[in-house]
Amino acid sequence: MRIISRKALKDFWRLHPDAEHSLRAWFQDVKHADWRTPADVKTAYRNVSVVGRDRLVFNIKGNDYRLVAAVNYAYRIVYIRFVGTHEAYDEIDVRTV
Repeated sequence: MRIISRKALKDFWRLHPDAEHSLRAWFQDVKHADWRTPADVKTAYRNVSVVGRDRLVFNIKGNDYRLVAAVNYAYRIVYIRFVGTHEAYDEIDVRTV
């Protein structure tokens, strides 16, 4: 999968260094993935939440943080829409972020 944008991950782990290892691992996993449907994602990440047709919510670092991504399965692109704490996550609308 092509991931847009890695900068969002870097910006987050600069503020939360404890998340760096988990975010790097997530990035590498997703980069080498070939997701065609939400079911493919669920196979790789059992705890991912699928919201609507294209939004995914991942638990990062043992559920300490959340990552929201929009996926275009046809073009194999993952757009990082949000990376944050649970407190910040509670303030967003996953469907529109």
